[in-house]
Amino acid sequence: MIIELAEDVYQICGYPRHSINSYVIDGILVDAGTRYSGRRILRDIARFDIRAHAVTHAHPDHFGASRRICEELGIPLWVGHADAAAVETLGLMYDRFPDHPAPRILSHLQGGPPAAVDRRLREGDRVGSFEVLEVPGHTVGHLAFWRESDRTLLLGDVASGHHPFTGVRGLREPFEFLTADPRGNRKSIARLAGLGPELVCFGHGPALRDADRFADFAAALQ
Repeated sequence: MIIELAEDVYQICGYPRHSINSYVIDGILVDAGTRYSGRRILRDIARFDIRAHAVTHAHPDHFGASRRICEELGIPLWVGHADAAAVETLGLMYDRFPDHPAPRILSHLQGGPPAAVDRRLREGDRVGSFEVLEVPGHTVGHLAFWRESDRTLLLGDVASGHHPFTGVRGLREPFEFLTADPRGNRKSIARLAGLGPELVCFGHGPALRDADRFADFAAALQ
C-alpha cells in the first residue's frame, strides 16, 4: 500500500500496515525493510522512477532488502558514514547491538546480505529536497531527513508512532535493548522536536501531524 503524505513524499506500508515503513522522497527510496521485503517493495515502487536508495540506519529491518533492490534497479546505496561499515560487513551490525539476545535473534530472522555503500552521508548533505541530519543514539550513524519548506521530517527509528509488537498507536522511544546509546537517542529526539515538524514520518507507525504533541513527548523524556 502507498500513502501520499506530502509533495513527493510517499509511505510504502509494510504488513501489517505501518509495521515496517519505507518511503519514496523525490524519487529516492528510503529504507528497505527486512530481507523478505524486496519483492513487495519492488512491486510497490514500480510506479516511480527510483534513482537512489538511502538508509536511515543499519538495522536489519531497514536494509534487509537493500542489496537486492539496488542490484535489480541498478541504483546507488546511500548510508550514514558511521553506519556504512555495518551495512557492508556481514556480522558487524550484531556487534554494535547491546548485550541482549533479542538483537541477534531479530538480526538472524530479518537481516539480509551486506551491500556496498556508494555514498556516505553526513550532516548537511542533500537527499532530494531534504537535508541530512545526524541523529545518533539508536545506532551510531542514524540519520534523519528534514525539509524545512513544509516542515516534513523522516526520522527512522529515533522514535516510533506505535508499539512495535501490539500496534497500539502512541509515541514511543525505541527499545533500549535495540539501542546503542539510549541517552544519546533522547538528545536526538529533543533536537528533532526543536525543529517543530508539522509532519513526522516514522520507521514504525503511522505518520504524525501534530508538532505540539511531538514536542510534549520530547519534553517528557528530559
